[in-house]
Amino acid sequence: MNKLFKNLLLFLFINFGSLALGGLLMNNGPQAEWYNSLEKAPWTPPGWVFGFAWTTIMICFSVYMAFLFLKRTDFPLKLLFTIQVLLNISWNYFFFNIHWVNMAMFILISLTVVVFIFLFSFRKEMKWLTLLILPYALWLLVACSLNLYFSMYN
Repeated sequence: MNKLFKNLLLFLFINFGSLALGGLLMNNGPQAEWYNSLEKAPWTPPGWVFGFAWTTIMICFSVYMAFLFLKRTDFPLKLLFTIQVLLNISWNYFFFNIHWVNMAMFILISLTVVVFIFLFSFRKEMKWLTLLILPYALWLLVACSLNLYFSMYN
């Protein structure tokens, strides 16, 4: 089995595992009475879009990371990836479980910064593969706008 394929399997496992763990920390998430009672932004997409978006994002991000780890595996990269995973998981807990919407907003902003660091810091060595991280970056901007709306109107 070649190194790229091993990397891809590893990152698919970690990324989808982190989504699953985040899902466990959601306390019924979008089906919860608390969430359903929130004033939602007019641009809030239908529920199925979230699942489709995160599946697409994690596949693209896993491919991106698999290729990036062929080029480098230094400690700062591993730390950045670990921070991304922890922030991604923790947002679910703070937003859906304990309803700390402002802390969730801080986490989302931090996660967005981390993803943009990936986007800009490795663009020269990743070349066109940098496009694979764009869905993540764009979705986080949407998520920040939704979370900010919750913070302001609820």
